[in-house]
Amino acid sequence: MVDSWQFWALLSAVFAALTAIFAKVGIQGVNSDFATLIRTFVIIGALSVFLSVSGQWQSPADISAKSWVFLVLSGLATGASWLAYFRALQVGDAARVAPVDKLSVVLVAVFAAVFLGERMSMINWLGIVLIGCGVVLVALRV
Repeated sequence: MVDSWQFWALLSAVFAALTAIFAKVGIQGVNSDFATLIRTFVIIGALSVFLSVSGQWQSPADISAKSWVFLVLSGLATGASWLAYFRALQVGDAARVAPVDKLSVVLVAVFAAVFLGERMSMINWLGIVLIGCGVVLVALRV
């Protein structure tokens, strides 16, 4: 089970949900950008301990230039996403912010098809459309 992508994706969803709840409570009275910095320090510390305990440290020299470029770009996109997410949590309801943030699922499917040449079936695209519709319905204030 721990070797399946489904297990790890579900675990990611659980932790992402907890992230929204914990952040919404923790961000009260804290500048959202500073809260993002605190979160980043915690992640760096936790990952450093994990890599040390599991012996998974890797020499930076062994990483290709292409990987470095795209990992840096990914890090910048992650940072921008976190800054925007925490700002949205500070001014909005967690139950609305988190689903809109998950619109990234729709965007990933589109970007993967356009830029990576990934193919999905019609039923998969229907699911993507339904996710998009669900985001809109959750975001509506009726």
